[in-house]
Amino acid sequence: MIEHSLSLCYRNKLILAPMVRVGTLPMRLLALDYGADIVYCEELIDLKMLQCKRVVNVCLCFLAEVLSTVDFVAPDDRVVFRTCEREQSKVVFQMGTSDAERALAVARLVENDVAGIDVNMGCPKEYSTKGGMGAALLSDPDKIEKILSTLVKGTRRPVTCKIRILPSLEDTLSLVKRIERTGIAAVTVHGRKREERPQHPVSCEAIKAIAETLSIPVIANGGSHDHIQKYLDIEDFRQATAASSVMVARAAMWNPSIFLKEGLRPLEEVMQKYIRYAVQYENHYTNTKYCLCQMLREQLESPQGRLLHAAQSSQEICEAFGLGAFYEETTRELNAQRAELLARTPETAGEPAEDTSDVIKMAVKFDRRAYSPQITPKMCLLEWCRKEKLAQPVYDTVQRPLDRLFCSVVTVAEQKYQSTLWDKSKKLAEQAAAIVCLRSRGLPEGRLGEESPSWHKRKREATDQDPEGPRAQEQAVPGELCKKLFVALGSGEESPLEGW
Repeated sequence: MIEHSLSLCYRNKLILAPMVRVGTLPMRLLALDYGADIVYCEELIDLKMLQCKRVVNVCLCFLAEVLSTVDFVAPDDRVVFRTCEREQSKVVFQMGTSDAERALAVARLVENDVAGIDVNMGCPKEYSTKGGMGAALLSDPDKIEKILSTLVKGTRRPVTCKIRILPSLEDTLSLVKRIERTGIAAVTVHGRKREERPQHPVSCEAIKAIAETLSIPVIANGGSHDHIQKYLDIEDFRQATAASSVMVARAAMWNPSIFLKEGLRPLEEVMQKYIRYAVQYENHYTNTKYCLCQMLREQLESPQGRLLHAAQSSQEICEAFGLGAFYEETTRELNAQRAELLARTPETAGEPAEDTSDVIKMAVKFDRRAYSPQITPKMCLLEWCRKEKLAQPVYDTVQRPLDRLFCSVVTVAEQKYQSTLWDKSKKLAEQAAAIVCLRSRGLPEGRLGEESPSWHKRKREATDQDPEGPRAQEQAVPGELCKKLFVALGSGEESPLEGW
């Protein structure tokens, strides 16, 4: 058995629950700020994690503070899991798995960057159970035992699991005794059965019976709907369940300052603090937007809520919350420090190695807000090439290892074009290269207010004839999704994306 090099204590702790799409780095850091002792990441599937590579990403933050993040990056360059040194001794990695060997491989992949490993054995959602994961494991005690025993013996971090109660208390107690014998450090119990949802009462009695049966710490979960409205309620829930610690999910999602002894902070203050973390750690704007929608709840139809619905970038989210100047200053600082770092390490910068003297260059970026929703520079360039009976544009895009930014060179009629500004994504870099080509040739690029050639007009007319087309539907989704989530949560139904 591998000796555990870091012993995370699970007694008398306030814990942020694993929540799908919510438990990303900004929310975890915010919960720690407000008093959480341990934070869980969202459930991440073993097969997805095993495709990832570990990347140490230098993230230069506001006021020149250098923050080093560790990213686990998928083959499509999407960051699946991001963590940082500040939370290393307090973050627990939760995985979805149905196989002991895969679980161990994931644990070994992340163990140097987290404080604990947890296995999701209670999520009742189909996306988890259809693969034999989550609550599906509750009907297979042999597999539970194999997964947990393999992890305990094979990883250097404490291992835990999160379960739901079974139809009978006798079966539940039999299962948790078997779980305890695997050597895990603690067990979290969501006090509802697999088929129950938040509108059903949580069984404090079942959690209490488990806590009185086991010698390892039992973490009580499931109290947000009926029991936990403020900080003092957390201790009341702990006493009612006789648990060692309490894990808070939706009450923390609605306002992470639930962990603060002094009481809840104003929501506006909490959301602004969350947004600052999201910008500083370059959280994707769609995830930031989702989490803010959960916090706004009944205010989703307010003027600020409507601005959030309409936001299509981190900058627009910041502007909706009066943080436009913060965004500008932070991104300016980030870019300046990146440039300084790149100047000090040219050998790793990832610049194109070949001679670029024949490449036409401009310092341009693609700003979505400056262009028609139906037309992009790449579309304009492709249509022009077709009209002129030229070969279609060829894009050669590279990623710079140091900061993982992209640069693209487009070749049209044997001439190459490139923007000297690097972008956050391959798509944005290619659009910038297309802009350079179009501007150097004096061609329209699809900007708002720009006179369009006939083939642009035909495309717009076709779109105008179908106001309910895909793009219109796509633009309506964020607001409608927020509204549906609020209605579901307000009626006691479980969020389809929360998972617990």
